Amino acid sequence: MQAPRPRGSARDGAVTSPSVPRFSCAPASAERDEPLVGTATHVRTWLLLEHSGSWGQDALLDARLPDGLGAALKQQAKAYRAKVVLVRCSGARRDPPRLNVFVGDADPHRPRLEHGTVGDLREVLDLDLTTFRSGGSSGLSPHDGPLFCVCTNGRHDACCAELGRPIASALSQSYPDETWEVSHIGGDRFAGNVLVLPEGLYYGRLDPRAALAMASDHLAGELDLDHLRGRSSGSMATQVAEHHLRLQLGATRIRDVSVQRSTTDGSVTEATMTAGGATYVVRVRTVVDPASAARLTCRAQRDSPVPHHEVLSVERA
Repeated sequence: MQAPRPRGSARDGAVTSPSVPRFSCAPASAERDEPLVGTATHVRTWLLLEHSGSWGQDALLDARLPDGLGAALKQQAKAYRAKVVLVRCSGARRDPPRLNVFVGDADPHRPRLEHGTVGDLREVLDLDLTTFRSGGSSGLSPHDGPLFCVCTNGRHDACCAELGRPIASALSQSYPDETWEVSHIGGDRFAGNVLVLPEGLYYGRLDPRAALAMASDHLAGELDLDHLRGRSSGSMATQVAEHHLRLQLGATRIRDVSVQRSTTDGSVTEATMTAGGATYVVRVRTVVDPASAARLTCRAQRDSPVPHHEVLSVERA
């Protein structure tokens, strides 16, 4: 079956000739029946900056940000092990006079958001991310959230634009204050992708109807385990361990399972979690088999192997 070809747009979508077949990573990943679980990008600290112009392939370097800001933000992201993304309201073409800024901490026990506005994005370089990472304030105000962040960065990956924009449009109609289009967050081949902050929950292979159901479930304190890729605060193997335990226990509420710690020895990760007043230890082996290599993004020029996670044991401590 030939994969559909994303159309894109002049702003952030891919522009291709209709006569030239183009590889589409999301349908190819679904056709391979590639597991969603354990594919969330490992990030604790998030910085979201409003910018409604074209984002380009590398948003921080290609978007029309103030001179030098993109490079400075990349340095901050590296220093604070943070993920910096650009955001905009669904369909927005122009920036408002005051730009929204969010800082998120996807702490597995106490996730939180802060929010403020700036007249110039260069002001975000003054945020105190060191204090924020240690539990204090960045200098912004507490924000109750949640944020439904839909990846629509088509210049980075065409599937994100084609599959993400209808989701962003649907969510923004029902949840206008909570919904944002965002630049690249990782896992293009699982589009449509939605990141839910502050918890750092990644959802993939969503369509508008599934995204609306996921958002409704989230506001009720529930997880959509069928589309959940993982929680960004944990390693990919830890994400697999948590998901497996939730399925085994039927624990679908966000607070049902709490990851206490995880350690990795070679290819095996041991995650200790609490659920229902009990403690469980889940062991997961991660294997990277060269035979699993495939094109993982629309722009990929070569195949890359896909990590495989195998649950070895679940023990109640």
